[in-house]
Order: sequence, then C-alpha cells, then structure tokens
Amino acid sequence: MEGLGINLPGLISQIVNFTLLLILLRLVAYKPVINMLDRRAARIRESVEQAEQIQRESARVKEEFAAEIERARQEGQQIIAQASQIAERVRQDGLEQARREAEAFLAEARAQIEQERAKAAAELRSQVADLVVLAAGKVLARQLDRNAHYALIDEVLADKSKLS
Repeated sequence: MEGLGINLPGLISQIVNFTLLLILLRLVAYKPVINMLDRRAARIRESVEQAEQIQRESARVKEEFAAEIERARQEGQQIIAQASQIAERVRQDGLEQARREAEAFLAEARAQIEQERAKAAAELRSQVADLVVLAAGKVLARQLDRNAHYALIDEVLADKSKLS
C-alpha cells in the first residue's frame, strides 16, 4: 500500500480518530441537537394545535354570537309586534270609548230635547188655555171659572191629541 501512497498506520489512526470523533460528536453534539430539534418541533406542533384550537373556538364563539344576534333580532321584532298590537288595542279602546261617550251625549241631548219639548207643549197648552179663557171671558163679557175651563180645555186637547 506504500506504492499507492497510503500509510497504513496513519490511515488506521485517522479511522480511529474519525470514529472517536463521530462517537464524541454523537454523544456531545448530535443527541443534544436532535433532542433540541425534537423539542422545538414538539413546541411548534403544540403551537399549531393551539392555534387550530383557538381558531375552532373562535369559529364556535362567532357562531354563538351570530345565533345570539339572531335571537335578539327576533325578540326585537316580537317586541315591536307586541307594541304595535298594544297600540292598536289602545287606539281601538279609545275609539270605542269616544263612541260610547258620543252615544251617551246624544242620548242625554235627546232626553233633554224631549223634556224641553214636553215643557214647551205644557207651556203652550197653558198659554192657549189662558187665551181661550180670556177670549171667552171677553166674548161673554164676564169672568169665567178658570179651573173648570182649564179642565175642559185639557180634556179637549187630550181628545185632539188622541185623534192625531
């Protein structure tokens, strides 16, 4: 091997040195570097899993929030519908009360008109009776018994109203 330019004791010492260096590097540098890389890869995996978990949680919260907003919107619409119904009921009640008051006012006015008409008719009878008694007294030129004549006139007017 000398002819090839290879020194056998140097080659063996280099192989031994290289093997020792590999063992030493494996014990001192390679395993700790691999362990450090494995730990780092594990931390990265954990971080990615946490990010995915946070993303899933965020999507779930977003869906819950959207559902809550939808429920609140529906409740708001129900409240508006109820308020509209109440307003309509109040309006109808107000109209009904106004109608009842108007009917009561009309009934009262009719009763008052009837009373006034009856009073006017009684006054008219009295005045007619007074005029008849006065006219008859002047015609006869003497004073007539007023009470008897009033009774007679009332009887005649009653008979006349029965005929009407």
